[in-house]
Amino acid sequence: MKRCLLMSLVLACATILLTVPQVGQASRPERTNVRFAPVHIYLDPGGKPLAAYQFELVCSVPARAYSSAEVEDNASRRHYERQIKIVGVEGGEHPAFKEAPYYDPAALMNDRIIIAAFNTGSDLPTKRTRIATIHLQITGDAEPKYALSLTTAADANGENLPATITLEKGEQK
Repeated sequence: MKRCLLMSLVLACATILLTVPQVGQASRPERTNVRFAPVHIYLDPGGKPLAAYQFELVCSVPARAYSSAEVEDNASRRHYERQIKIVGVEGGEHPAFKEAPYYDPAALMNDRIIIAAFNTGSDLPTKRTRIATIHLQITGDAEPKYALSLTTAADANGENLPATITLEKGEQK
């Protein structure tokens, strides 16, 4: 009898010891890969003094929809992960645009940013210059896609400039 009770106790302890590590692992949150990446925005005013600009940058990552047929069969209720977030805006390299530019905070909610700056001084850039650096937080391994559009570029008199805008990814400025 004692032997049977002892065997039952040993078996119960072994079952508990084997089950506890699995429960602990199941309750741990899944680690996600988070990285930060700068995007440098350059504007070339074509040899004319650049006094003002406005541009829009849309950052997107291919959405990963997940829905399990056993759990949710309504496609309209699928959840899409937000994998990219704009976390900072830095000014440019030329003294005229060194300060962080103005941006629309409401646009940040949609993975896009609208940025504008102006300077009425006499020392204005006339060649290609970095006008802003946008810092992104990216969750997961996907590579962001960028859509950059120049809304306007003007000289000190408010005349439109035939400027071109480009972006470069990476740490180098």
